[in-house]
Amino acid sequence: MGTVYALANQKGGVGKTTTAVNLAACVAEAGYDTLLVDIDPQANATIALGIAKDAPRTVYDVLIGDATLDEVVMPTTIERLSLAPAGPDLAGATVELPRTSGSEVRLREALGDVRDKYAFTLLDCPPSLGPLTVNALVAADRVIVPVQAEYFALEGLAGLLDTLSLVQRDLNPRLTVAGMLLTMYDGRTRLAQDVEREIREHFPELVFDTVIPRNVRVGEAPSFGKPVIHHDPHCAGADAYFELAKEVAARG
Repeated sequence: MGTVYALANQKGGVGKTTTAVNLAACVAEAGYDTLLVDIDPQANATIALGIAKDAPRTVYDVLIGDATLDEVVMPTTIERLSLAPAGPDLAGATVELPRTSGSEVRLREALGDVRDKYAFTLLDCPPSLGPLTVNALVAADRVIVPVQAEYFALEGLAGLLDTLSLVQRDLNPRLTVAGMLLTMYDGRTRLAQDVEREIREHFPELVFDTVIPRNVRVGEAPSFGKPVIHHDPHCAGADAYFELAKEVAARG
């Protein structure tokens, strides 16, 4: 049975989607069948893989019970990497799901039909702790928390960890934190160094050794509809995501 990872942080702009897309591509490149599930109404992960956000069926159809995940999943241009796309209609799910009894387990039930097909499934969450993110946390085995190397990124960690504890207690006792990932790191600045020191002191066992640097190639890759390892496989960002994939695999 494959492992399901949610990439979650209620703060926007911390590198969740960038990490989801590039980590999924690195794992697929290593020879593992991989599924990326885009559950963000902005559909950035979908667009970053060169797929328009107007697919006839999206994760929204899965969450409202109109389609199975198998019916939504599509291939990408990357061998061994499949995508369950998002679209703007997912915004409606944030209103509809809370009105439905048991809606928080919809994604877990949907994944039950396909997770044996994939060694790794990555769930790209929206920048909130709403019903879509809760669905992902209930469905996941492990959580990767991208943390931007800036002061305000630390402020939201307590709220996220509280939410994770509630989900573990009430809905998904098997959920664990795979690790916290420092992103957009500029080692030339005192601020980045201070943030790294503080987060490693507070969460010594949880922070990944790998740090994702600020890198122009990582930022421009989505405009080409490619992960950075296919846009510029020799840049610092691509190297960092390959190292992260190795570390995630080693942590199980």
